[in-house]
Amino acid sequence: MKFIPTSLKDAYIIEPERLADERGFFARTWCKEEFSINGLDSNLFQCSISFNIKKGTLRGMHLQIPPFAETKLVSCTKGAMYDVIIDLRPGSDTYLQWTSARLTPENRKTLYIPKGFAHGFQTLEDKTEVFYQISESYAPDCARGVRWNDTTFKIDWPEPVSVISQKDQDYKNFSAEAFSALTSL
Repeated sequence: MKFIPTSLKDAYIIEPERLADERGFFARTWCKEEFSINGLDSNLFQCSISFNIKKGTLRGMHLQIPPFAETKLVSCTKGAMYDVIIDLRPGSDTYLQWTSARLTPENRKTLYIPKGFAHGFQTLEDKTEVFYQISESYAPDCARGVRWNDTTFKIDWPEPVSVISQKDQDYKNFSAEAFSALTSL
């Protein structure tokens, strides 16, 4: 596996290294030992899928706070997606910065999202399926989010939004003080 740093501290694109022959190829997409060697959270607790009917569907920007803060590995198993993460760790060198990755079944890339990052995505094709590997169980009392179109972040979404949940629309615009109060338990 190749661990490619993104522009955000501690976030990576992970590309499988293919062993190819006349049958096709074989590639590892997860290895606890390699993740540990690279200093990444290697604990997986839960796997989930998200199926999205329409192109332009937007989900995000979500995170969980301690004690259920999550590390996520996200990949696209069908369709195509524009995956976005925001560093919301106040002590980080890349605090309040965002980056994106285009994930498809063809490129087989996985986005490694550390604890303390908000995550969201927009579908680029109808019938897009997203596969998540997550380090913690879902804890509704620890679920938080920031607004997908907040001018603090100025995320450049590639498509008009066709579908978004009311919950995602209702997140407030970011303020460090308000967010700090919301994330402390």
